[in-house]
Amino acid sequence: MKDHDRRVSAAQLSIGAETIKKRLRGLKYRFYTRVCANIGVYTSGNEMRMGKGKGSFDYWASRVAVSKILFEIKGELHERVVRDAFRLAASKMPGQYEFVRRGDPPVMGITKVSNGLTMEELRRPRVPLIPDPSSHRLEATLSS
Repeated sequence: MKDHDRRVSAAQLSIGAETIKKRLRGLKYRFYTRVCANIGVYTSGNEMRMGKGKGSFDYWASRVAVSKILFEIKGELHERVVRDAFRLAASKMPGQYEFVRRGDPPVMGITKVSNGLTMEELRRPRVPLIPDPSSHRLEATLSS
């Protein structure tokens, strides 16, 4: 997932997996689904008054965070073929997705941690913090 956190239904996950498997049919590979739809979504009618319970079960879904890997493939496959399969699957699913290979730099949020950049540097404020002017006045009054 590339853009922002999103809820993906079990049907959308299975359509994405089927698309990848259909594109790679006849090749030797191992396919892993790294996300499980484990959240039940319940809905009630549009013109229902407030209260009256939770509603009836509608579908299973999962919350997918930014930089979460959804599908993984292992095998002796050409990268262009795998990229094409993942592109087809991403076009049938909600959100924007990115193809990631083993050995790519790690990602923290939407920032790729590379070129000597550490997690401590990402966590500290980008602009130096300016001391509060009221605290200087307080020190001046205490010292006199």
